[in-house]
Amino acid sequence: MKHIPVLLDEVIAQISEIPVRDQIFVDCTFGRGGHTREILKARGDFKILGLDCDAEAIEFGRKEFANDLSSGRLELKRMNFSDFDKLISEEKYKNKQFGGFLLDLGVSSPQLDEGHRGFSFYHDGPLDMRMDQSQTFSAADIINTWDEDGLNELFKNYGEVRRPYRVTQKIIDARKERTFSTTGELSALIEKAEGWQKKGHHPATNYFLALRLEVNQELARVEKILPTLANSLLPGGRLLVITFHSLEDRLVKVAMKALAASGLGEIVNKKVIQANWEQKKQNPRSRSAKLRVFSRGVIETKPFKNYQKGEPRES
Repeated sequence: MKHIPVLLDEVIAQISEIPVRDQIFVDCTFGRGGHTREILKARGDFKILGLDCDAEAIEFGRKEFANDLSSGRLELKRMNFSDFDKLISEEKYKNKQFGGFLLDLGVSSPQLDEGHRGFSFYHDGPLDMRMDQSQTFSAADIINTWDEDGLNELFKNYGEVRRPYRVTQKIIDARKERTFSTTGELSALIEKAEGWQKKGHHPATNYFLALRLEVNQELARVEKILPTLANSLLPGGRLLVITFHSLEDRLVKVAMKALAASGLGEIVNKKVIQANWEQKKQNPRSRSAKLRVFSRGVIETKPFKNYQKGEPRES
């Protein structure tokens, strides 16, 4: 499937309103560079620092964005955004403040579409789910070693599955005879345990979500780094966060409210920004996407006007 950046126009509109100029903007979840590509076009004054813990994403970026890298407008680093505090302790970025940050949370389209990454219940592959391939802990470790209580708590708390007991018991029983090694094996077990008739919401969705969140410690990483990112903004800079499920969104909503209450800045969009009908039709993965924006302080400067204003942006 072609990678379509989620809420692209809405993201660009928010970044175009950032009044600070000639600064570094950080795409904390570079992926396939869909958002970065358009930010480079929309903000001719910005340099972009792209971060991603996925080696395949960085390799793709080095090939696809070779010209931007050589011109100095783009820099790529393989690292998890939750380690940003380590980055700003390096000499190059020590005490540096930034024009903005974008976090497009969750799994990327290529990770979902490529079975060998082990994220999808539609594409058989190893039971993996690691965004960072250098780590050793995988979904297979959870399914094959966690006890019944641990699995139940995981599926309830992270997958928001109200009654996971039947599925969990089937996993425990199956482990007596074999070790789970593929997404197809686990998906088939869940389908059978839940009596799925091949219609409607796939029963493995929330179970796979719970496993992915635990393997990658996604919620803990986001909660840890949001205050650091907000405090690393220049006055007028913006922190944009796209979430895809209720646990992420609640966490970001609470964090931004706390940041605003501290006096650091304000929440830009009082009402969460979501995809319109046309976007949802074009890109089904945008259906659950929500964008929240925090601005550090307010400075009396006109928003940036693109140097190439009036020229059409490529979709």
